[in-house]
Amino acid sequence: MEQVKIPRRIAQTVLNSLKGGVVPRIGLPYIAVGRKNEIAALLHDVDIISEGGASFRFIVGKYGSGKSFLLQTIRNYVMDKGFVVADADLSPERRLQGTRGQGLATYRELISNLSTKTKPEGGALTLVLDRWISGVQSAAVQETGLDINDPELAKEVDRRIFAVTSSLGELVHGFEFGKLISAYYHAYLDGDDTTKAKVTRWFRGEYAQKREAKDELGISIIITDDDWYDYLKLFANFFRLAGYTGLMVMIDELVNIYKIPQSISRQYNYEKMLTMYNDTLQGKAKYLGIIMGATPQTVEDKRRGVYSYEALRSRLAEGRFSKPGTRDLLAPIIRLDPLSAEEMLVLCEKLRDMHAGLYNYATRLTTDDLVTFVKTEFSRIGADQNITPREVIRDFIELSDLLYQNPTLKLTDILTSGDFTFAKSEAVSDDRGEEFAEFEI
Repeated sequence: MEQVKIPRRIAQTVLNSLKGGVVPRIGLPYIAVGRKNEIAALLHDVDIISEGGASFRFIVGKYGSGKSFLLQTIRNYVMDKGFVVADADLSPERRLQGTRGQGLATYRELISNLSTKTKPEGGALTLVLDRWISGVQSAAVQETGLDINDPELAKEVDRRIFAVTSSLGELVHGFEFGKLISAYYHAYLDGDDTTKAKVTRWFRGEYAQKREAKDELGISIIITDDDWYDYLKLFANFFRLAGYTGLMVMIDELVNIYKIPQSISRQYNYEKMLTMYNDTLQGKAKYLGIIMGATPQTVEDKRRGVYSYEALRSRLAEGRFSKPGTRDLLAPIIRLDPLSAEEMLVLCEKLRDMHAGLYNYATRLTTDDLVTFVKTEFSRIGADQNITPREVIRDFIELSDLLYQNPTLKLTDILTSGDFTFAKSEAVSDDRGEEFAEFEI
């Protein structure tokens, strides 16, 4: 079978990211292994969203089990399908709800990271707005035959813009949202970059005082900790009207809610999560998908986790029949089982070929060598329960580096020398002895 030629820039990014314990933003299709059923389940959601529905999923797995990798894979796929994607990691400063603007900080991160197929690195808000206005103008010219400088064309474009903005008025804060879209459009026509910047600043949630927004934009409301999620629903509808398929929101590191020391603050965050969950399942949101990444403990701990909030526990708890190997992937929670030894072997083959292509050498690692390596990894004490793709990947890239830099070395020399130590997950402990990882793949 002909080996796929991988651009060296992509290979370098992928290998450096994986060795550093983080998920690369590019090149994932070259190393994708397993998770076929999980991906198929999430892509079914994508079809529902594109037809005007909504979805909410939790991706649950141990540190290094592949949560972030799966999220990134879906992110790339839905951008190719015409979605706008917003992603953010929670942190002590970013939550779903907070008393010091932590919820608004999450919204700002999501809007800052808005991405499309043509701008996958984020910061796509102004691009989306400008392309939409340009698209409306082009369609009006094509359908009416009017010249671009004809005053009648401006009236026709105005009418079409109004049809979009007025359709948002049925949603919470939709009137103000539509008014700002219209203000951006007129600033675009007039070449008024100052007003455009003020509108995008408002959309990013950067106005702290209502009076300032009123004076500068004629809008007497601002986005706050309490209502930021309403604006995600508005954006989902607007993006659809602007020619995109919908909005996919991805929020990772829910462990930062689990780690909140105050019980009442955790409950407020779980209450916001419940609102988002109910909206998507009850049809109150359209063209919107939400995926959240969490560890099993973050979800299942009845004292501090998601299950400590009874309304969520009763909705999310797994049934009696789902178990490892036969998971119900249509349930709200998708639990990631460990990759099999066979899947890890395929992954190592891909990484071997990528490494050889990057450094332009003929690999000395045979399939039998890779089998030996995988067997060694899986023979570690507790590997059947605790081994993760991240650890195996980092071990294998390190091993490949050593073999490349030391041509006289053999695989068995390294594995049996006693000097080679397997990678350990970078875990830190809080003052209660609970473990949390710094990196995730």
